[in-house]
Amino acid sequence: MNEHQLSKRLAEVASLVPAGSRLADIGTDHAYLPVHLLIQGKICTAVAGEINEGPYQSAVNQVEKLGLKGVVDVRKGNGLEVIRDGEVDVIAIAGMGGALICQILEEGIEKLSKVKRLILQPNMAEHLIRQWLIDHHWELKEEKVIEEDHKIYEILMAEPGDPEKPYLGLDEMERKKAILLGPFLLQEKSKVFKKKWSAEIEKKKKILLSLQNAEDKGVREQEIQSEIKLLEEGIQE
Repeated sequence: MNEHQLSKRLAEVASLVPAGSRLADIGTDHAYLPVHLLIQGKICTAVAGEINEGPYQSAVNQVEKLGLKGVVDVRKGNGLEVIRDGEVDVIAIAGMGGALICQILEEGIEKLSKVKRLILQPNMAEHLIRQWLIDHHWELKEEKVIEEDHKIYEILMAEPGDPEKPYLGLDEMERKKAILLGPFLLQEKSKVFKKKWSAEIEKKKKILLSLQNAEDKGVREQEIQSEIKLLEEGIQE
């Protein structure tokens, strides 16, 4: 992949970055996202943060090769420690687990006070991010689910606002389902969404079969059966 062409996953992340933004791309890898957005003229400046030496050097080389040094500032560091307070409007964090994304946001929470948008693409445990957003007064505004190279990804976009807005009018069980599956994705019920959760149901059914001889079978079995029920309801029309 060259700097002008993003993967489908990163292209969807890029589509959620507002024109004229000052972007921080955390866990930037080769800095593909900020470089692409600058070449397109969509953003003004970018901070590309990377903790690992190899990808950090790749990002530095990429930025220098394209003559973007000074516009894309590649910084080595952990999470949001690479940005200064008020330096960026938009933060993108893509390609990590949901728990790690929550940890990055939590540890850098003081850096979020002037940020206008979060674009988060977890590889798993999306529900943890939805709960974190609720707990920290960020309103989930948009969700995407895409498939690329036989993998399914969700992308969540949030802004400061009313964290309860996407969940208004839901009873306790519906709310639980919306946090797990995504309030907007649940409304759309796309083919990819159904494919993702159908596969998850099958996995859980296999776990049920493997529990037949387990000592704590009863409790665990009930848990998994209720999870399966929730997911089956979620993907039904």
